[in-house]
Formats: sequence, C-alpha cells, structure tokens
Amino acid sequence: MADEIRAEMVANVWKVVASVGDEVAEGDTLVILESMKMEIPVLSESDGTVAQLAVNEGDVVQEGDLIAVIED
Repeated sequence: MADEIRAEMVANVWKVVASVGDEVAEGDTLVILESMKMEIPVLSESDGTVAQLAVNEGDVVQEGDLIAVIED
C-alpha cells in the first residue's frame, strides 16, 4: 500500500532531503517547504521506501499537490 504525501499549503520547495529509493521511517523529513520566511518540514507518515518525489527544489506547490509517494 502506498501513502501519498500532499502539500498542506501554498509554498516554495526550499530543499529536497529524501531521494527515490531511500528507506524512511514515520516522522522522517522528506522535503522542506518555505512560506512567509518560515521553513516547514514535510514528514513521512509511515515507514517505507520513497517510490516517487513529485517536486524539485525551487518548485511552487499548491495546497493538495502531490509531494511524494511512500510504499511499504
């Protein structure tokens, strides 16, 4: 089963921390967003493997946009 991680707000992708194929645990930082001069970490919601990263540094995401997919 795959978990889709989606943006909770409009923000810039400041830094991509994880890579496709990385093993992650629940709570690990995948991406850091920047909005209104604040850095907001996007965390894995489950243990698994990063199957897809849908953003790159410098991208602008809208609320609900796909950021990453984590597979068991």
